[in-house]
Amino acid sequence: MKLHNLKPAKGATKNSKRVGRGQGSGKGGTATRGTKGAQARAGYSHKIGFEGGQMPIQRTLPKFGFKNPTRIEFHAVNVAALQALSEKEGFTTITPEVIVSAGLASKNDLIKILGNGELTAKLDVTADAFSKSAIAKIEAAGGKATTL
Repeated sequence: MKLHNLKPAKGATKNSKRVGRGQGSGKGGTATRGTKGAQARAGYSHKIGFEGGQMPIQRTLPKFGFKNPTRIEFHAVNVAALQALSEKEGFTTITPEVIVSAGLASKNDLIKILGNGELTAKLDVTADAFSKSAIAKIEAAGGKATTL
């Protein structure tokens, strides 16, 4: 294989359509723009979504949905992750700072503790919110759940 032998794979390249190069080319004269009208002229540009006067699709489709501007979004952390954290690092007090430093959430997240998994360690957990099952599991293990 040499540099002068290299060429693209078959079908990978395509010649561009050369318009306005005379009648013999089949694309001369109007250069595939049709006859007359704004779209045949130089400098024509249409608005985004313009479909030639036909009702645009974004106007034919109905509006739907709702974004609640006052929604509070929590980052979920399960009690199984807290159990693993206490086993690995030896923590007995879990705060949002500990959760962030462990990489379970980012510093701007509101943290909610959920009850998925098993918890055997006695932990004092502080977070922005708790599920009922998480509180039950933390207190069953002898710990304390404190809401910020």
